[in-house]
Amino acid sequence: MAEKRVIGRHPVIGIRPVIDARQGLLDVRGGLEEQTMSMANAAKRLFEEHIRYTDGETVEVVVADTTIGRVAEAAACAQKFRTAGVDITLSVTPCWCYGSETMDMDPMTIKGVWGLNATERPGAVYLASVLAAHARKGLPAFGIYGRHVQEADDEEIPADVQEKLLRFARAAVAAASMRGKSYLQIGAACMGISGSGIDPDFFEEYLGMRVESVDEVEVLRRIERGIYDEKEYEKARAWVKERCPEGWDKNPLEVQHDREAKDYNWEFTIKCALIIKDLMNGNPRLPEEWGEEKLGHNAIAAGFQGQRQWTDHLPNTDFPEAILNSSFDWNGAREPYILATENDTLNGVGMLLLKLLTNRAQMFADVRTCWSGEAVKRVTGYELEGEAKEAGGFLHLINSGACCLDASGAARDAGGRGSMKPFWEMTETDIDACLKATTWCEADLGYFRGGGYSSRFETRARMPMTMVRVNLVKGVGPVVQLAEGWSVELPEEVSDSLWKRTDYTWPCTWFAPRVTGEGAFKSAYDVMNNWGANHGAISYGHVGADMITLCSMLRIPVCMHNVPEESIFRPASWNAFGMDKEAQDYRACAAYGALYK
Repeated sequence: MAEKRVIGRHPVIGIRPVIDARQGLLDVRGGLEEQTMSMANAAKRLFEEHIRYTDGETVEVVVADTTIGRVAEAAACAQKFRTAGVDITLSVTPCWCYGSETMDMDPMTIKGVWGLNATERPGAVYLASVLAAHARKGLPAFGIYGRHVQEADDEEIPADVQEKLLRFARAAVAAASMRGKSYLQIGAACMGISGSGIDPDFFEEYLGMRVESVDEVEVLRRIERGIYDEKEYEKARAWVKERCPEGWDKNPLEVQHDREAKDYNWEFTIKCALIIKDLMNGNPRLPEEWGEEKLGHNAIAAGFQGQRQWTDHLPNTDFPEAILNSSFDWNGAREPYILATENDTLNGVGMLLLKLLTNRAQMFADVRTCWSGEAVKRVTGYELEGEAKEAGGFLHLINSGACCLDASGAARDAGGRGSMKPFWEMTETDIDACLKATTWCEADLGYFRGGGYSSRFETRARMPMTMVRVNLVKGVGPVVQLAEGWSVELPEEVSDSLWKRTDYTWPCTWFAPRVTGEGAFKSAYDVMNNWGANHGAISYGHVGADMITLCSMLRIPVCMHNVPEESIFRPASWNAFGMDKEAQDYRACAAYGALYK
């Protein structure tokens, strides 16, 4: 559906229909062929109906040419899958099979096994046997088994099995999509922010990605030498004039930029947006003499340092960050980019993981302030309601204009509710609503001496959201935190009163986490108090369970979450590392180690 940005094919799911090999006079195998292939094709249909890549294309699924009863057929399947570029395998069976002969032995594929819960044949016995073999060989696999006994001729996939199959597939496609791609840092460390000091070992060993770096001077070189698409620039400039109205200039009159300086800053930052995406993914439309620059860095995510050396002298890149992270621009609806403010590489990874799981634009924000119910009432006289009241308060998510415009919540779902949609569902009405909800304010010249334009909107919708943070901890390695909750729509006068106490020219989202009464989720304050960094990546939807599954594939433990225990789905071998789910996760990730090390 969208123009493919990165080099390399999409990850492919391969389905392995595994069968009892016994033939002879009663032909046990022959009686199971139809049922086994039917399971494989049912899984294929489920994946094709529900799983898409981030460019909107339907996931590619291949099925082995035959059922797999002995090692020769397993080898033939492996050969077919290598040719097809399979990264993910799902073995399915309704019956007993020969475990070690029929299992997927490729150490680099992400593995799931679905054993049918039916009484006629011991699919569950094979599932338990082959999962034990996977555990013994150090090849983690996800076990999928229905809660309720099915009839042997039931062709429907039960809802609980569908949930696990789709969670496995979403997370596996996300994990495999990063392999061989790049994170491009433009600049380097920003104002001492730890996450903006890039760790190549983390990207290479845990994500299968490479790190690419260019100095910010490369952006200036391309502006000064005209190394950008002039036709697209003219189109973008006209669109910005028409669709991106300027907002409030908070600076004292005596230091405000005049109209000529403001117009220059618009032209400069639009060119920055074009150049950043060219640096990420190349551009065949560049003039012929710039052959090297046409190539790009094959980046699936990037970050821009900005502060302070750049922003003390030049316009900030709030506009490029906000518009590239959105699911539309002057060319209409299109796949959002991942571009981390302040080159916070770890927050960029959080945004990337969420995008790959949800196919939606992602928010970048400071986790700036926790407002308790008592503090809100003291300042505004307002009594909290709904999720904010249950949480005892809410968090203020805000940063300098870098948040995707989708986070305004101005797009509408089929029920008329505020939403953040995959780009292929964004209508012109949705795009227009997001743009009308946004004004572009001149930067605070105390923070950004070179000026620039911050997007300004308020999330005026109650939306389900998941906030994620990746941190690197010495002695542990990478860990992930996540909090599911909702955006909170406050009365306008209450919101304004609180918002004006910080920067009123930046995009504003009030977020109430779902509380559990325990640990880090006793209240909104406890979530804030346990958050491990100054930034968060925030996605539409409650996708914490998917994130936990994805992290287990990447061997990254989850140190903080509010996902119900019954929704946690990790490889079966995690159960061998103790009874406590969090301790299991740490021990298993430490034992298996980084996937690409």
